[in-house]
Formats: sequence, structure tokens, C-alpha cells
Amino acid sequence: MKQPGLTNEEIEACRTAFATFDKDFSGSIDAGELRETLKAMGQNPTDEELFLMISQVDDNGSGTIEFSEFMHLILSQKVQREHEDNESDTIDAFVALGGNPDKSGVIKTEKLSHVIKDFELLIDIDYLVAKADTDGSGLIDYDEFKELLAASVVDTSEMSLTTE
Repeated sequence: MKQPGLTNEEIEACRTAFATFDKDFSGSIDAGELRETLKAMGQNPTDEELFLMISQVDDNGSGTIEFSEFMHLILSQKVQREHEDNESDTIDAFVALGGNPDKSGVIKTEKLSHVIKDFELLIDIDYLVAKADTDGSGLIDYDEFKELLAASVVDTSEMSLTTE
């Protein structure tokens, strides 16, 4: 059964990884198996650390990690990585338009509009800028920029598309 958000290849990789952890082929990973695997990877977790690792994914309270819980953990990590990648792309775009890598600074709405129009993107940037630049300063900080990007994806029903 395919888990949402994971490809067939990722599911097979999960099966292989799970089998590596599940030394006794019981269908679950207990603290001893987790300790053994982590030691093989050069780590030396305490009992408390092992308990914490297992409890973070042990949805049914069995004290072990079943395959479905393992898959849930992998999917959560994938979603987190994708979110971090998206955030990194947003920061890169903010910096390219004049903001700072630490999310400080501002970008000029005029520059943003000019870039969008130069690339002939089919969005109504004037509408989005007006929506993001609520104080009318002509400057957009990182949070406003992030909202503007989200609006350009999510809020398409409210904006007009142009065809040139």
C-alpha cells in the first residue's frame, strides 16, 4: 500500500532500511535493535535518548516502532525537508531582489514589479504588490514577500491573469 507523498522507490527504500533495523524480523524495532543500529553508525545513545526517539514515533504506545510508524516518520522528514527547501528558495529570491539572507531588509515593490514584467510572468503583480504592501510604503519585508508568493500560488481565483 502506497503512503501519500512517498514514491514507490521511497517505500521500497523504507522497507530495506526498516529490515536493517529489525534484526529479529519481528516486524517492529525495539530499543535494543535501535541501539545496535545506532552504535554501528558510530553513535552511543543513552537509554533516555532511545526512549525519546521511540516515543516520538510510537503512535500506538507499544514501546516499539512498527513499519507504519517508521513510514510516518520518513514522510514527516520528507515534508520537513521540502519545507526547508521552499524556505531556502524564498530567501534566495528575496536576496536576489535586494533583501538580506537573514530575512532582514526590504525589497522595493517597483523592482519586484519590473522583474516580474521583464520575465513576462502571467500574474497580475500590481494586484499582488498592492495586497502585500499594506502600508503603501513601496517596500516589502520578508514576511510580506513570503505572503505575496503564497498568494500568487493560492489566491489565483482573486487575481486576473494577463496574456501577452
